[in-house]
Amino acid sequence: MADISLSGEHHVDGIQANYMAQVQRRRLYGGLTLLIFVVLMVSGFNVADDRNAGGFWDGLHQIGDYPADVLSEAWEKRADLPALIAKYFPALVETINIAAVSTLIGAIGGLFLSLLGTRGLAKWPRLIPLFRRISDIMRAVPEIVIALVLIFVLGAGPVPAMIAIAIHTAGALAKMFSEVSENTDLKAVEGLASTGATWSQRMLLGVLPQVAPNYVSYTLLRFEINIRASAILGFVGAGGLGYELRNAMAWGPGRFDEAAAIFILLFGTIVFFDQVSSRYRNRLTEGQGQ
Repeated sequence: MADISLSGEHHVDGIQANYMAQVQRRRLYGGLTLLIFVVLMVSGFNVADDRNAGGFWDGLHQIGDYPADVLSEAWEKRADLPALIAKYFPALVETINIAAVSTLIGAIGGLFLSLLGTRGLAKWPRLIPLFRRISDIMRAVPEIVIALVLIFVLGAGPVPAMIAIAIHTAGALAKMFSEVSENTDLKAVEGLASTGATWSQRMLLGVLPQVAPNYVSYTLLRFEINIRASAILGFVGAGGLGYELRNAMAWGPGRFDEAAAIFILLFGTIVFFDQVSSRYRNRLTEGQGQ
């Protein structure tokens, strides 16, 4: 009995020693990875700082100068802010329209890409890798790159921005929709298939009712992102509120009150749609806010 207990203790001690050795090894690897990351970040920052027109540390103390100038001029001309907000409201409507149309088109494209790229649901199973790579490419290229190419081809305006955002949205939503579709219960799909239903009928009646709340939730989330994206694309000539903001900021002192009015419009719009979409997303996914 004593020999058995001693051998058992040695076995436990050996397991504990092996576990502690593995923990120490993971800590060592983690520390080395962190050290390499810090070295790369520092070296990359130094290279970028040397290539700047001005040094980062030399201009760090001026970081608050521009916001201070905008706020001071806006305060001096605060009586004109309501009129300026009304002046740029049509540009805000254009920005929202770009985001809404691109989200709708992107959601439809993402829906088809997700269903065609999901195992167990795809109409052509052998082409699943192809549809997945297409969605990967669509979301890998930034909207601003696509917009710059389209502006060169189509000219400046809201249409290039809408197409660029729609392409990126379709790729991003295809990934999120596909993750939801993979968790669907296939019994309904199999039942419809046994009755001779077509692929589109199986997707419409067997899959979409299960995943619709999550699909709509992700689409609303993407709509929030696209409002910001459409404003950013305005800086490269894609129209909307961002285009007006770029002009106001480029003009410099004397039009800082217009920049402040545009900032107020943009900030208020983002907060409004963020709150509204968050409320409806909670209703759809968790049943809150009923």
